[in-house]
Amino acid sequence: MEAAAEVLAKSRIDEAWQKRAKDQPHTRYCLGAMQAVDADYTRISIETAERVGKQLVNGLQILGIPIELRLQGSVALDVHIRGVSDVDLLTLETDFYTYDTRGAMSLGGQYRSPTQRTSLSVLGNLRTESQRILKDKFPAATVDTSGGKAIAIFGGSLARPVDVVPSHWHDTAAYQVSRLERDRGVTILDKKVPETIDNLPFLHIHRVNERDKSVFGGLKKAIRLCKNVKNDAIEEGTKINFPSFDITATMYHADSVGLQAGFVNELAILAETQRFLDELYHDEAKAKSLMVPDGSRRIFDTDDKYQGLRTLSYEMDELAKEVAKEQSPLLRVSPQANVIDARRVLRESYVPGV
Repeated sequence: MEAAAEVLAKSRIDEAWQKRAKDQPHTRYCLGAMQAVDADYTRISIETAERVGKQLVNGLQILGIPIELRLQGSVALDVHIRGVSDVDLLTLETDFYTYDTRGAMSLGGQYRSPTQRTSLSVLGNLRTESQRILKDKFPAATVDTSGGKAIAIFGGSLARPVDVVPSHWHDTAAYQVSRLERDRGVTILDKKVPETIDNLPFLHIHRVNERDKSVFGGLKKAIRLCKNVKNDAIEEGTKINFPSFDITATMYHADSVGLQAGFVNELAILAETQRFLDELYHDEAKAKSLMVPDGSRRIFDTDDKYQGLRTLSYEMDELAKEVAKEQSPLLRVSPQANVIDARRVLRESYVPGV
């Protein structure tokens, strides 16, 4: 109830973008969908994850299991959206790690002798104990253990849902040279197989942040726009199987010049988002050749994801046309107008600030 009240209170505040395009509802929606959620909302999300993490640190320490915590995912990247995104909390067991035997530190003999413990056994035990602690320390919350990779906890006294991901470090060959955390890998457990999976969450965050800086914030605005349009379409009954991580990875490859134009005219970001999704809609081979930012896999590794992209592309076409009509009286009365005309109008239109 507290979380619902907080969301309602924030929704009543006139943010700067809400005062723009007052008589243009589609334009106002588009502008709002691009913006980062307010600082208080993000702060509460992080504090909720920290609260969950503190209980895990204390509870596992009693059992002789040392861990450290890291955020990954949309909150860490600041592309989360209100009322939808949960907080991804990595719980990294620190007395066990793996490493690439081809790396410089390994070849230099800088790692300790091999252990009989395995990633599967370590992470399986970490998950079991984490589940027990969460249920004990948050009795009013729901602890959902059905997920393969994360323990979901929500409700009760928690203001935000948190996904707890049991994990340990994996020292990649790149990390053994750079010693930068962004190059360090993370191993997680998929209990449903069971198997372990190596990820590079901090390299993903670093590369998306660098790309976003190079386009003056246009990339994250495009990502938030896609995520909001997807969520609203789902709420209206449209099925879109296109995970948030893969939306981020896809828009990472959008045209830099198109996104940079949004520094002056934010509607140019809608134009580029529509254009790029439309390009991938019509060029399946190109779409399925794209890699996630850390280079570890192809984005569209299932047909369901590609179909999800195509559905999102259609939704973005419709939004682009409606926003363009609000910006161009001529477009509103032209029966021959198409999405290419809409894109041109969006690139040329300017919505004044407050």
